Amino acid sequence: MTGDPLARADLRRDQDVFAVRRLGRQIAELVGLEAQDQVRVATALSEIGREVLALGAEGRVSFTLGNDRLIVTVDYPDGGDLRPSEGLMLAGRLVDEVALAEGEGRVTLVKRIPGHRYHRSPETVRDGVARLAPSTAMEELREQNQELATTLEEVLRLNAELAETNQGVMALYNQLSAELEETNRGVVALYAELDEKSSQLRQAAEARQRFWASVSHELRLPLTSIIGLVRLLLGPGGEPLTGEQKHQVELIGGSAETLLALVGELLDLAKAESGRLDPQPSLVDVADLAERLRLMLASADRADEVALVVEVADDVGEVFVDEIMLTRILRNLLSNALKFTERGEVRLTVAVEPATAEVAFTVSDTGVGIPEEHRQRVFEEFFQVPGPLQLRSKGTGLGLPYARRLAEALGGTIELASAVGEGTTVTLRLPHRVGAPEVGRVLVADDDADFRTLARQMLFGYAAEVDEAADGAEALDRMRERVPDVVLVDLFMPRLDGNLLMQRMAEDERLRRVPVVVVSVAPMQPEDHRHRVLGKQGLRRDQLVETIREAVVAGGGGEAG
Repeated sequence: MTGDPLARADLRRDQDVFAVRRLGRQIAELVGLEAQDQVRVATALSEIGREVLALGAEGRVSFTLGNDRLIVTVDYPDGGDLRPSEGLMLAGRLVDEVALAEGEGRVTLVKRIPGHRYHRSPETVRDGVARLAPSTAMEELREQNQELATTLEEVLRLNAELAETNQGVMALYNQLSAELEETNRGVVALYAELDEKSSQLRQAAEARQRFWASVSHELRLPLTSIIGLVRLLLGPGGEPLTGEQKHQVELIGGSAETLLALVGELLDLAKAESGRLDPQPSLVDVADLAERLRLMLASADRADEVALVVEVADDVGEVFVDEIMLTRILRNLLSNALKFTERGEVRLTVAVEPATAEVAFTVSDTGVGIPEEHRQRVFEEFFQVPGPLQLRSKGTGLGLPYARRLAEALGGTIELASAVGEGTTVTLRLPHRVGAPEVGRVLVADDDADFRTLARQMLFGYAAEVDEAADGAEALDRMRERVPDVVLVDLFMPRLDGNLLMQRMAEDERLRRVPVVVVSVAPMQPEDHRHRVLGKQGLRRDQLVETIREAVVAGGGGEAG
């Protein structure tokens, strides 16, 4: 390393080590190093000097100043080896850089000079070195003892500060521990309270469901009797009635039928909340169903102001669905649209969406519309949008919540879009199934509850039965109890992941031939040719169904249990 030379010193005997140490400390002071760094440079030099003399030959020390660095070069006899020496390792901890050139017999020590320190010129430093008085080994030893005493005092001071800091840390730790313990007690108490509240809510929900079921059952009998008596009074075998009497009896009958329909909706809502709605699908002619709804809901006294239009695409045909539930959904949607439309039209459009393999039932109107702040609340039970037209139109606020519950039971969805003064559009989407289920029992093994729900909806109508398992171990137990026709497997599951699950299936005589479809966020190539792989991202129903078909064909079908 190049720089301005400051001083040189020889290393011939042990006393020279003391002299070099003193010279190094004094030059470090002259170039602007702090007291601690002066001691570090001096100690590093004495350690290297001691190691050089241990080689049994003479050495030379050179001091150079260059680019904010104090450079110390120690030359020693070629052929000596300082690599394993303790002195070299200690010097490396005391200065910023240590470079060993074994082939040249040289060790270079570098100590950086802080930029904020005052720097003297090389000439000034050399003059300062020239004025240094010679010192004996005893004086240098005395100086070292003073340095050690100063260092000891500094260590004791630092130890005292550290002890004080530790006391503060322990006090803070104890305080935080006490606060955390108090917080934990509060959290435990909160959890206990939440558990109690949850239990109370469950009991209240169960009581409400029992109440609705009981009341609905008790109301149906008298309402049915009223409707039967009205039909007897209006039938051909009854006594002749005056026009006014006939009108009043018809009002009684109409009110009773309305109440009976409301009771049925309340009972279905209670069933839906408890998960007891059980669709009974069959082949339904959608065009015929839509026309029957049009005739049922068309009002002669409003025909000139509000037209009820039905459009069913030719490719819709028959759909495998619960006809009663579908009828109730569409009747609720159309009734709502007619109720809040004073002029214009209400239109029911039915079409197949090939991209998602769904049937879209769209009910649009030119009515008053729904304000933005109420668009989500319309699906709450008993909520009605405030407004003059809403006040004139009687209702319970159960139409849309009831329709959504039924749609979910059918594996579908309901979406609503509206603008005030422009009308409302409600779209019901259902899986497009045009025949009986193609497979029997499908087991969905996935720890993601949302995906299990999505898979159940996608497989509605295609599979006769859809079973679920939250992890691989549960899936294996369910398969051993009853062998499925197809298994959807997620790779990343707790307890037993997808790969281990498929391995256990391959080892089981009854399960090894069950077709497997791997559905995962990170698809992999299956080792078994019967296994098919799908990615969860953007999964469509038509993809899932087609992949299951391929897996069933490749696997030769499952052993349905």
